[in-house]
Amino acid sequence: MAKPAIKWMIGVVVLVAVLAGGLAGEGHRRFTAPGPLDEPTVVLIPKGAGTELIAHSLEDSGVVSSRLVFMIGAKLRHATLKAGEYAFPAHISPEEAMRIIAEGKVVIHKLTVAEGLTVRQVVEMISEADFLSGAVTRKVAEGWLLPETWHMVRDEARDEVLVRMEKAMHQTVDVLWMARAPGLPLKAKEEAVILASMVERETAIEVERPRVAAVFYNRLARHMRLQSDPTTIYGLSEGYGVLDRPLTRDDLMAKTAWNTYAIDGLPQTPIANPGRSALEAVLHPAHTDELYFVADGKGGHVFARTLEEHNANVQAWRRLEKERPPAGD
Repeated sequence: MAKPAIKWMIGVVVLVAVLAGGLAGEGHRRFTAPGPLDEPTVVLIPKGAGTELIAHSLEDSGVVSSRLVFMIGAKLRHATLKAGEYAFPAHISPEEAMRIIAEGKVVIHKLTVAEGLTVRQVVEMISEADFLSGAVTRKVAEGWLLPETWHMVRDEARDEVLVRMEKAMHQTVDVLWMARAPGLPLKAKEEAVILASMVERETAIEVERPRVAAVFYNRLARHMRLQSDPTTIYGLSEGYGVLDRPLTRDDLMAKTAWNTYAIDGLPQTPIANPGRSALEAVLHPAHTDELYFVADGKGGHVFARTLEEHNANVQAWRRLEKERPPAGD
């Protein structure tokens, strides 16, 4: 009687093992097979979410068809799942979804800060970026945010973004200042940033910038006022750096700390955040004795050594402006 009982028990154990193996095999197949997601989607996993809550979120978003399969697969692989914002491609398998979360491959957001924007404009951009968190409370001096394309993750604090931009600007200025041309009439790095901000706003043409910088240096050396329109605009625009109208004669007479038609030397502060090219132009100006420049009507500028040449260039520019068809024609 004992032998049949033993055989029966062995049979049961074998059957259980076969069933378990089959279930494990089916679970593995479902865990590694393409999932039900028809099109790419983004899922936000909050801080503190455990494996069960993450599995529910993925199932609700259509990334996986079974939260149980995802949970068992993640636990068997001892995966540590991280909070964040994740992008999943169509038909991703539960295994690959788990790997993306475990490796922290979060969505990267980009914010491009163009050269020549003011601090006030940049702060507005950061405040309006809906993927960032917190209010902007940090005060940043004009001109000290580095223009470039910045990469951020969801819920990064707005103040921390400003800290990164400010730190990068200081580092950039420090490096460029150490390699500056000898004999420049600059007392400190702050003056280089002020002058670079003026060059940045005067021309967007990179090859012109060392020449524009040289004009400003030449005028300073002769105790001539810099007479830069962008400085006047900055003083009138409350830090925006743009006006919705042309400058008037009264504007050029306005007594502000930035109006270089009315004050001697450099303005009180930068008038924008200069990019690397403008900083390099100021620290390595062209060798020229030119004292004037004016728009050429084609996006660039013409330069002059004498007031007579400059007046002729101004008249040529005014003729072009008169001949230009009205906007919309």
